[in-house]
Parts: sequence; structure tokens; C-alpha cells
Amino acid sequence: MVAGSMQVFASRHRRLSNRSRRMRIERYLIVMSPILFSCCSTEPEQQQAGSDPQVSNTPWFVEAASQRGLDFIHQSGHDGKPEFPEIIGSGVAILDMENDGDLDIYVVQSGNLHAIGAKSNANVIYRNDGSGRFTDVTSTAGDAGDCGYGMGVAAGDIDRDGDVDLYVTNFGPDVLLRNNGDGSFTDITEESALGHEGWGASAAFLDWNHDGHLDLAVTNYVDWNPAMHMDCPGPGGRPDYCAPNAFKAPAPDVLYRNNGDGTFVDVSLTAGWRAVFGNGLGIVPLDYDEDGLTDVFIANDQLRNQLWRNQGDGTFVDQSMVCGVAVDGHGEPKAGMGVDAADVDDDGDLDLLVVNLSAQSDSFFRNEGGWFIDGTGAAGLGSFSRPYTRFGMGFHDFNNDGYLDLYMANGRVLRRDVVAGDPYAEVNVLMKGLGKGRFEGVMPPGGLVDSPVYTSRGAAFGDLDGDGGLDVVIINRDAPLSLLMNTLDDRGGFISIDLVDSDGAPAELATVTYQLGDRKIRREVRTASSYLSANPHRLHLGLGDYPAIREVKVHWPNGEMELFGDLESGSSVRLEQGQGLSER
Repeated sequence: MVAGSMQVFASRHRRLSNRSRRMRIERYLIVMSPILFSCCSTEPEQQQAGSDPQVSNTPWFVEAASQRGLDFIHQSGHDGKPEFPEIIGSGVAILDMENDGDLDIYVVQSGNLHAIGAKSNANVIYRNDGSGRFTDVTSTAGDAGDCGYGMGVAAGDIDRDGDVDLYVTNFGPDVLLRNNGDGSFTDITEESALGHEGWGASAAFLDWNHDGHLDLAVTNYVDWNPAMHMDCPGPGGRPDYCAPNAFKAPAPDVLYRNNGDGTFVDVSLTAGWRAVFGNGLGIVPLDYDEDGLTDVFIANDQLRNQLWRNQGDGTFVDQSMVCGVAVDGHGEPKAGMGVDAADVDDDGDLDLLVVNLSAQSDSFFRNEGGWFIDGTGAAGLGSFSRPYTRFGMGFHDFNNDGYLDLYMANGRVLRRDVVAGDPYAEVNVLMKGLGKGRFEGVMPPGGLVDSPVYTSRGAAFGDLDGDGGLDVVIINRDAPLSLLMNTLDDRGGFISIDLVDSDGAPAELATVTYQLGDRKIRREVRTASSYLSANPHRLHLGLGDYPAIREVKVHWPNGEMELFGDLESGSSVRLEQGQGLSER
């Protein structure tokens, strides 16, 4: 066992070393930034393996929402006049709300901008019976059915009681829902001092000050109200939805500190978050520079992104320009929407992907040790998804071969000039991971055959029927929800892991590393990513043909490290902090 004093010394030594390295990198980048920006994403994609779509006779998924009890239909409230919030859509959370081992689904409804509070605007929660079949239990779930004009949802255990609570963002006051542990939720927005009244979009729970309590970060989109409505011309001169920059009113994002007593305080100003902001949509917490502190990346629509580096003293500094993630490799801001972070290329640090509008490529920012280069073309992500407008997305191993795949839920924001059908609908995109940070497109589109095409927005990912394959839940604007059940017959082995701290609370942003052959793989517990949505705390590890993982190293959020061993393929395990072997 490692003595506590030695652990503290090692942690401080690592932090000082990382900060010194970071300062050297920053000085280098300030001098070299013009060269670096000119060199980003210059590799022609046609020279990179993995850019050609692969036709498969076997779909990866089957649409099964109605067969499995999910009857949710999204409503934007559109009645002919294109009001700005209607095109944004909403999100979804996958969580185990009762700690019974089954993943449930919380769906955010938008509704009617001019009837906020009406029961028709209510969010919906579905209980999983254990086999991947669902029942609407909103009527018995207390305050779960919030009736605001809904946008997004974040999931996390704010009071460390072992139950996953929910934060719902709205066009209007946001809402905090405490999980009572019995399948019901209580609205504690007022007593918690939350309830920001702007236009909330994505939100993330994270412990940015490492006091053991989950804090909260919320992106706000545009400082808009119905009196600001304007008609923007679409195809044929018909009124259509305006771009956010038409209003010239980006809204500041909000950072809260959890006081540990059920209340939160807005620290955005003192933390430095008011120094710069954009039209915030996507958010993902990550430790991009490996200094042991949780940073935050925010994807902005039409304005440069932010990368808030945690300085460890309660303040943050935007390092997006210095680190190469503010704009794309050509120096242009994009229409950033969905975002995810993962070690895609197995080099030990976290890469970033931001998805964008049609005619814009994705922005795959490859981490090179605390700074990034635009590796979109080299990854095979530059052209396959370019025709579509991407929103909900995520890196996940759908075929369990040990390599991260990529799913993107798509839908236009400017109408097509069509006679019939949804003028904003687009097919979704599935990219197969090839290893070493490369992908290839999968056909049929989205891994589906004979499926309706919708205007898709939020997406979340989890194994809903417990069969070892990750499934997908997608919110579709003014259409039924999509439930894509994984039907691949040749999936590899898997291990499902619940990581909890010594009090039984889900270990948000805990990291595991393990070996598969000669590959050292890193995965993180991250609920906040995608677009307006939340994923479960449960880690899903694809093993390919390997029968087991002989040793898993867990890096807990408080900096402690433990080893756990002999996890067999096909197993679902719970790893509790303090029950492993301390790393020697």
C-alpha cells in the first residue's frame, strides 16, 4: 500500500511537472502559432485510409421504439412562423434512476413557446423492465415532467446519495430535479439557488474544485426573445430560421459551485467565464493537459470555441486559441453543435471532435500533449459526413472490437426546397473505427435499413437490453423518438463497469486504462457530451476476441489510483473506490 503522504507528494510533483511543461508549450505556441495554424489539416483526405464508405449487407441497428414502449413524439411548436428556438430540438438522458441495474430514459420535450407550462410541454421518463422494454412512469415520478420549453439535460449525483439527479435546461428557467431513490424526482431549483432564466442549452456536472461535490456548467445559446423575431429568407424566398449571428446576441455561459449543502452559487464572474463567450451549444469536461484538474470545452455556433483551462485556484483561462481548438485548420469558426472527448488514437490523451453544419467538415482536434492539431482529414472524417448537419453524436464501440466507432444524428437547419415531407430531414451517419484514430463510413446510412428519415437532434448511448451491445436513443424534431437496438451478430466480447466512490456515488470522470494485446487503452466515465444529452455512468469496454482484461487501472477523480484484476468477457461489475490494490 502507498502511504497517504507519498500519494500527496506524488500528486503535487506531477501537477508541478505538468504545469511547467504546459508553460513551456504555451510559450512555444505563442511563437509558433502562425505556423501551426497554417499547417493544420493539410493532409488530403483521399490519401488517408478509411475515407471510403463500406457497404454492408447486415445493418448494425434496427428501429424498435414503438415495439419497446417508447411513444414519445417531439413537438417544436412550429405553426408556420419560424421562431428561432423551434429549430434547436431537444435532448435525452440514459440513466439508472432506481439503481436496479437497468438503464432508463428521460426525454426532454420542447412544446409551445407561447404556452410554456402547459402539460403538453411535459418531459417524459420511461422505466426499463430489465429486458429493454419501457413504460411511461411520468405520472408517478413526482416532478420529473417539467413543462418548460425544454432543451437539454445533464445527469449526476449532486448530493452523494448514490442516486442520479437531473438538471434540465430550458428556453426560460432551468430546473434541478433531485432523485428520491424510489423512481420519483423533486424539483429543488429554488432551494438550490439554480434556475438560470436565459436560453440554456447543454449542461455538465463536474467536480472542478475537487472537493468531492459535483459542480455544474451550463452553456447558453443566444440572448433572444420573441420580440426579436425576424424573417430570414430560405429557398425560393420563403421565410426560414435565422442563423444565430443574425441576432448578434451571444449569451454568457454559467459556472456554478456546489456548496455541499444542497445549494449552488454562480461563480462565472470570479472564475473568469465572462471574459469571452459565444453562442454555446455543446459542452464536454475533460483534463486535456493531464494536470489532474478538470477543464471544460464549449462548442459555439458560428463563433470561436472556448477551452477553459482550470488553474486550480478557482479560476479558468480560455486557452482555445493557444491550444488550437478555437477554429478549424483554416482559421475559420464553424457552427459547433455536438462534441465529444475520447482517446481515439490510443496515445494516452484526450482528443476532441466537434460536429458542424452541412458543407463544413467535422473538426477532429487531435491532442498532441496539451495542444491540438486539426486531424480531421487524416482521420477520414472530412468528407463522408460533410453533406449533413450533425448534432447528437458520440465515440462508442458498437461492434465491441476494442476500437471506438462514431455515430452522428443529423438534421438540417435550413429547409430544402421540397414539395412533400420534412424539409429538414437527413439520414444519420455511422463511422467504423479502424484504430490509430482513423474511421470509415458505414453503409447503409446510420447502420439502418428501411428506417424513416427525420430531423434528428439529441442522442444518447447505452446498453438498454443488457445484451452486450450499445444501443442509441435519438430525439427527432416534430417526430417520434428513435430507438436503435444493436443487432450485430458478430460483436466481440465486452465488459460493463460501474465505477463508484467510497460513498457509492457514481465516479464522474474516473478513468480506466488496460491492455488489449499490445494496445494500451484509456476510457473515461463521462455523462456530458453529444448534444443537449446525457449518457449513463456505466463504462462499456469492447474486448474483441480477448477473453478477459487481466488488470484495470482506475484513476479516481480525487487523484487516487487503484488496480483491479481478472475481469472476464461478458461480465458486468461494480468497482468501488478503496476496494482495489493501491498502485505501487
